[in-house]
Amino acid sequence: MATCRMNDMLHTPVLLHEAVNALVTDPDGVYIDATFGRGSHAEAILHQLTTKGQLIAFDRDQSAVLYAKQFIRDARFQIIHAPFSQLLTVIDQYELRGKIAGILFDLGVSSPQLDDPARGFSFIRDGQLDMRMDTTTGIDAKTWLASVDEKTLAEVLWRYGEERFSRQIAKRIVNERKITPILTTQVLADIIKSAIPAKSRSYDKHPATQSFQAIRIAINHELQEIEEALSQVLEILSVRGRLVVISFHSLEDRIVKNYIRINEKGEPLPRGLPIKSTTFQQRLHSVGKRIKPTDSEIAANPRARSAILRIAEKTL
Repeated sequence: MATCRMNDMLHTPVLLHEAVNALVTDPDGVYIDATFGRGSHAEAILHQLTTKGQLIAFDRDQSAVLYAKQFIRDARFQIIHAPFSQLLTVIDQYELRGKIAGILFDLGVSSPQLDDPARGFSFIRDGQLDMRMDTTTGIDAKTWLASVDEKTLAEVLWRYGEERFSRQIAKRIVNERKITPILTTQVLADIIKSAIPAKSRSYDKHPATQSFQAIRIAINHELQEIEEALSQVLEILSVRGRLVVISFHSLEDRIVKNYIRINEKGEPLPRGLPIKSTTFQQRLHSVGKRIKPTDSEIAANPRARSAILRIAEKTL
């Protein structure tokens, strides 16, 4: 029925069993893995489906799509090369609007992306500054850094990286690029480090960590993608269909938490206003509380330490 060869991959999934067990409530249903990555969740989902079940996976990274086509041979599975902001467009092509039993989002960057120097996501190994999730479209990080104005750069570092030295870093980057183009991850990391006072650097985290996160988010429009995808979820899910989301930093989790809360309880109203009861109709309800990795999972996979799993179910 299925052939999956995932044992050779270099990605350790986070909260795998918790996410998949929460997702699959109907083994005959149609499910979406909105972030295929290297297929750990897809493989686990397929194991829980009957021969009637189906899994449609999405990934904006062409290498992930090629990986899926190489290693998964299963008539119940198909992979789409597209960002998850296009979920509804694709689902409509299959006439599956309102018929999806569950959608899984794993919002983290996969280990193969982080560990490949050519992708430019990490400064651990020196490589070209790319940072694009989809290398077939958009501008890469080195091109963006070569032209972005200092004020915008500082705002990006502050908003998406919560970097308190955002202005100093932006100024240093702009000054350095006047001397020579910033083309590699190590050069950028060194520039960022030099802009942060030594006494303010964390002993357990590289000074460039937050800035690299911020630039990556900006290059890929990640938060906008999440908001756009979530706005389509209720149109895609069937009644009692599950939304399962694993986020890895507070900016992502805040978007997910607010989306679930608004569709569960309605828009928050100012206190003290003489407003009578409204006709708000709940469309989602939270399933349990947020779930975080165990200490043992974090010890085995340090990248799991910031992960948060949220689960919700469509009510109508």
